Amino acid sequence: MKLNMCLWVSGVFWAAAILSACEKKATEQTEFTKADSVTGTYLSLQDTMLQVWNTMIHDDNRKILAMDHLLEKLSMTNPEKSEELGNYQQRLDELPGMRYDQQSISDPEVVTEYDFASNSLVTELIALAESQRQFAHDKSLQKLVDSIRSADQRVLNYRAEYDQVASRFNRFVEQHHDLLEGLTADSFVARRPLFEMAAE
Repeated sequence: MKLNMCLWVSGVFWAAAILSACEKKATEQTEFTKADSVTGTYLSLQDTMLQVWNTMIHDDNRKILAMDHLLEKLSMTNPEKSEELGNYQQRLDELPGMRYDQQSISDPEVVTEYDFASNSLVTELIALAESQRQFAHDKSLQKLVDSIRSADQRVLNYRAEYDQVASRFNRFVEQHHDLLEGLTADSFVARRPLFEMAAE
């Protein structure tokens, strides 16, 4: 009788120990799965944000290249305006160095300064090209002007798209900051500034 009782108690003890170990393992697996999922979502949002940003910058580079080709074409047909066109070329060459990045867009002056320099060049160069006598018959000149104008008009769309992705990223960071902070360095979970901040 006592032996049976001892065996029963021993069985209950081991069953409880096994159950406790299983629960602990399940909890650890759940926590690991959650951390893994949060990190994966974070990296996915970060990649999407970078992709949108790179697309926007690539399009801006194409606009600058089109303006460069336009200046080259105008220089060939207007040698008497070499000084004026040289000034345009100097302003255009300075443009990429003035451009904002993902952090500096938090400073309204950086964005405003770049926009003013870029918009001024676009307006002046298009006006100069359209004033050429051969413009109505020169398809390559028209194509360059159209390329510059359409790229310039896409700027606000790209910025709005970037802000949407960056806003989702920022909300995600706020919701899971403690977990993300425990997984990696503080800079990894930093919020991203938005273009709308510079516009306010």
